[in-house]
Amino acid sequence: MTEYELFAVDLAREAARVSLPYFRGAFEETDKGGPGAFDPVTQADREAEAALRALIAARYPDHGVIGEEYGEDRPEADHVWILDPIDGTRAFIAGLPLWTNLIALRTEGRPTTGVIGQPYLDEIFLGGPSGARLLKGGAETPLAVRPCPRLTDAVIATTDPDLFTGAELGAWTQVRAAARLARLGCDAYAYAMLAAGRIDLVAESGLKVWDWSALVPVIEAAGGEVTDWRGGTPDGNGQILAVGDVGIREQALVTLRRAAL
Repeated sequence: MTEYELFAVDLAREAARVSLPYFRGAFEETDKGGPGAFDPVTQADREAEAALRALIAARYPDHGVIGEEYGEDRPEADHVWILDPIDGTRAFIAGLPLWTNLIALRTEGRPTTGVIGQPYLDEIFLGGPSGARLLKGGAETPLAVRPCPRLTDAVIATTDPDLFTGAELGAWTQVRAAARLARLGCDAYAYAMLAAGRIDLVAESGLKVWDWSALVPVIEAAGGEVTDWRGGTPDGNGQILAVGDVGIREQALVTLRRAAL
């Protein structure tokens, strides 16, 4: 592993150390959403991000940080760590082991190292310059997407169709109708399963930079691809399409482009 990959794994383990004791336990919870919008944040979210920021500041004081809970610090730096301390807070609250710790290193504007950590399952999905691998139980297993050139054979996923706009929902419904199987409610864990060759396509919208940055290096290092709904490079906030086999990318984009922002 590279220096930054090793540090990303250290960060994932720190996030697990802080967040896992709260899972299925007692914790403070607040709603940061507006009227009619439930956007929960927990004590575990805040404490995990604070712990990660402290480690980054101690090891790489010249690096920037962008995090969901505490905002931006030098986002223009050449090296920026992007943190979602708990992606899938709703799953965390509900006691479902589909939440993850997302950690990415953006180098000169591009995510180059990423970690998807699931502490309850003792899983760290790592992607970067040295490849993609699953760290679990002291062992390392290479990650690789699976061949699936036809959408009609694909297993696809999204977190919640209710998060789509009307046009987006229509596009998703058409893609779902063409696929073999669709699964919902997996949050970022769906992208980990794509990198592991279990899921073939994930489509989502309304994502923030901390929601998707860690996913890109993991999926790309495993042989997949991440784009926006126009087929371009993800940039900022919005729509994401991840595929394991580029053969189904264009099949999905024919429909998704109609609702692309």
